[in-house]
Amino acid sequence: MASSIILFIFSSFLTLSFPLQVEPKKPNSKPQPQIIVMGMVYCDFCSNNTFTKHSYFLPGAEVRIDCMFKAISPRTTEQISFSVNRTTNKHGIYKLEVPSVDGVQCARDKAVGNSCRASLTGISPSSSSCNIPGVRTTSDEISVKSNQQNTCIYSLSALSYRPSKRNINLCGK
Repeated sequence: MASSIILFIFSSFLTLSFPLQVEPKKPNSKPQPQIIVMGMVYCDFCSNNTFTKHSYFLPGAEVRIDCMFKAISPRTTEQISFSVNRTTNKHGIYKLEVPSVDGVQCARDKAVGNSCRASLTGISPSSSSCNIPGVRTTSDEISVKSNQQNTCIYSLSALSYRPSKRNINLCGK
């Protein structure tokens, strides 16, 4: 149930992150495909690997994103790999926008060979008492493809930090 709540909250942030202005379409042009990789970091306040009513999203957390995409063209198959660091925004969300790459297709099926993973870099948010890494790495993802906007979104599972001491008064034993 907690994962359903996290997915709902994340989906809400996702819809808010798309621009609200509409750009005019150029005649006879198909929009270039774009890949967006995103996820969130939260404070697992009760140290139970679950988002509870005491948990909160962490701004300023450093996340490393590693992706591998297979580019398929009529003559060749190539592999494109990259790693980048991102910092979570005020809502605890990190996001990477990958511009169009020839031959890279958006896919929901892992058999195509596209994958991304995220991991905490160990640099915790400086203003937080929630600074012990909890869930450090994730490769679980949900892929969403939008044919209208020619966009593929890789939504990665949440990463977390936890406090050094568990609050027994709020979280129980």
